[in-house]
Amino acid sequence: MTGWRAATVTAVRPESASARTVGLEVPDWPGHDAGQHLDVRLTAEDGYTASRSYSIANVPDADLVEITVERLDDGEVSPYLVDEVQPGDRVEVRGPVGGWFVWRPAQAEPVLLVGGGSGVVPLMSVVRRHRQSASAAPLRLVYSVRDPDAIIYRDELESLTADGLPVTYVFTRRTPEGWPRPAGRLDAALLAEAAFAPGEGATSYVCGPTGFVEAVADLLVGAGHDPRRVRTERFGPSGGRS
Repeated sequence: MTGWRAATVTAVRPESASARTVGLEVPDWPGHDAGQHLDVRLTAEDGYTASRSYSIANVPDADLVEITVERLDDGEVSPYLVDEVQPGDRVEVRGPVGGWFVWRPAQAEPVLLVGGGSGVVPLMSVVRRHRQSASAAPLRLVYSVRDPDAIIYRDELESLTADGLPVTYVFTRRTPEGWPRPAGRLDAALLAEAAFAPGEGATSYVCGPTGFVEAVADLLVGAGHDPRRVRTERFGPSGGRS
């Protein structure tokens, strides 16, 4: 990871009622792997600075980097990125960061992705890289959200599901009309239905709030998955991602 780089906002697009993808042009960007993140720094007119970490959402694409940010109402950075920033605005970025929570096309084993809320962002980077590289590795996504309105990347996920990607949704507070399961947290039974069998040697990537990540990791290990193949990325209430 190098020092801070100037970045120009190239595009913004909504992903849900509270989340938006921000495209950034970063000259001399060194490239990144699916699953990595970067730091974003804002500087106010009075010189005050605030920085937060955000997962990178796109596949490697020259100097273009995309982050998807979910608004935290008490955050210092996310409200600006979700509600105010526009193409042409400038921010500073530093990265890429992280070498453990990454997926590379050379990996041939099955891939299980489990995301809670905005924890789906680095997992979508894995999905996109997997498709870009035409990987033959089996891949499944389990996505836990509060309700249908909170789904990030809804249209893209619907398209991917129609194209054969196994996606399992878990709604914790409100389900779509006619949904076969009541609202509730991801449990051992549902995870066993959605995940690969422990003997298949999958590598699991789990991302989301700390409590969610710890619970899912415990469920996977308790079901017999090799803990060395359970990779986690977590953030707390402020999480550095606000």
